[in-house]
Amino acid sequence: MNRFTPLSCLCLSERNTDLPVALGDGGRKNWGTFTDDVALLASVLKASPAQKWALAFEDSYLFATAFFACAHAGKSLVLPGNLQAGSLTELSIYFDAILHDSRVAAPAGIASVSLPLSGSHSTSNLRLEAFDNLTLTLYTSGSSGVPKAIEKSLFQIQEELNQLETQWGAQLEGTHIQSTVSHQHIYGLLFRLLWPLSAGRQFQRHDLVYPEQVIAKADEQTVLISSPALLKRMIEPTSGQYRAIFSSGGPLPISAAQSSLECLGTLPIEVYGSTETGGIGFRQQSTETTLWQLFSGICAQLDDVGCLRLLSPYITPGHWYQTADLCELYDNNTFLLKGRADRVIKIEEKRVSLPEIEQRLCQSDWITDAASLLHQQDERQIIAAAVVLSAEGEKMLAKIGAGKFKLMLRKSLREWLEPIAIPRQWRFVDAIPQNSQGKRQQQAIETLFNRTQ
Repeated sequence: MNRFTPLSCLCLSERNTDLPVALGDGGRKNWGTFTDDVALLASVLKASPAQKWALAFEDSYLFATAFFACAHAGKSLVLPGNLQAGSLTELSIYFDAILHDSRVAAPAGIASVSLPLSGSHSTSNLRLEAFDNLTLTLYTSGSSGVPKAIEKSLFQIQEELNQLETQWGAQLEGTHIQSTVSHQHIYGLLFRLLWPLSAGRQFQRHDLVYPEQVIAKADEQTVLISSPALLKRMIEPTSGQYRAIFSSGGPLPISAAQSSLECLGTLPIEVYGSTETGGIGFRQQSTETTLWQLFSGICAQLDDVGCLRLLSPYITPGHWYQTADLCELYDNNTFLLKGRADRVIKIEEKRVSLPEIEQRLCQSDWITDAASLLHQQDERQIIAAAVVLSAEGEKMLAKIGAGKFKLMLRKSLREWLEPIAIPRQWRFVDAIPQNSQGKRQQQAIETLFNRTQ
């Protein structure tokens, strides 16, 4: 197995210069090339007065080059969660300059450097310096829609990488990494980029986008870093199988876990966590009640309403972090997730669980996915639901019409839910709106009900 190297020593470690780093457009990149590319960019950055640099890349190799060049040059790192021009412009008040590739448009009026470098650059100062004070700022979508800044220290990132290698390093020996998720978010940053780099595993430079691509890449020497957004779309079996599949970013339905086993040859390892907390737990879901296991070194307890509190090396040391995740603890190491407390609402003085409504809807043979919300209709608050129909559901809808079909759906919920919790407004959609990380886009879901149908 390749020696696991701490982040602060990467590009200074004595690795074989022919060790593969990344594969993709333009051919294979090895360790020698990577080190040279980092050193050259670091020398350019050292000559710049700009201190806060945003990284905006679709190409993971170029992102890695920029990440370590900034770190070795003593620059602050900012990771936008969205590469759209409008989002980058909105965030530009939080950084001095931007590093990007040709697929990303830099905001107007902001200093920028496009990779790979072109033209002549000074190579007189190529010596890399170790770094140990890296602070990384990630911007994620806040609950109000305003980007939220979250700072991570090198210590927190390194602790999590150490844990990942301890937990799964032996299983992943000799593999390379394919991914359907972006390195711009903490899950993709760790699993598809920093972990492979530290462990000396090769990663693919560009995302797999379509299920057909995921199927074509399946083999015993490959690990897939993915999310529910793509795994829910797997329907065709592959001739090979992945060494391991990781999934994070949102709940993975049991049907998607089983489809992954049938189509890709292995049950996904689900990782539960957030940008704020880092990884919390993991499981391989063989049943709907498969328990989660805490990562080593994490302590958990419940508050008065049953929400999880954490003591973790990936958060502020010695500080108990309060989540809004409802849980049931079974012992010091295992737990069951029960949804979010902020999705338990009150309507006409009754407590209603939106996750339970979605769960009951998805029990139907007619529905493959569902999202529910509290909706204002005239002067009254009601429950609304957007649902994705199965092939059987589509046939039934066409056969009996929308009106009767909605009545049948409402009737099917009466066994489980009080009348106030049964949706009164419905939307039939091809997919529940979500981003590339598998997280649901609440504003887009609400917009579905702001028009007549």
